[in-house]
Amino acid sequence: MSDQEDAQDNLANNIGWFVAGAVVGMTAAILLAPQSGKKTRQVISDKTQQGKEAVTETGKEVYDRSKETIDRGRQLVEDAADLFDRGRKLVRGL
Repeated sequence: MSDQEDAQDNLANNIGWFVAGAVVGMTAAILLAPQSGKKTRQVISDKTQQGKEAVTETGKEVYDRSKETIDRGRQLVEDAADLFDRGRKLVRGL
């Protein structure tokens, strides 16, 4: 596994733990807060929407980074193939 793959795995792991921690913290705060049922439902709704937006944004960022990594990998393969072809032509030309 390369350093970049390790970094991406680490990022995904950190995001997962962050989301889990946020959900646990939010749940505890809501259940322990002295509010009416209607107010608590509104808070749950608002926090759920905020969480959804945060996960969506983070997912987009991870997707964009992954796409960039794949594109760089593709370019490296194309460059390596080009170098291989040039080397083969050089050897055949000798």
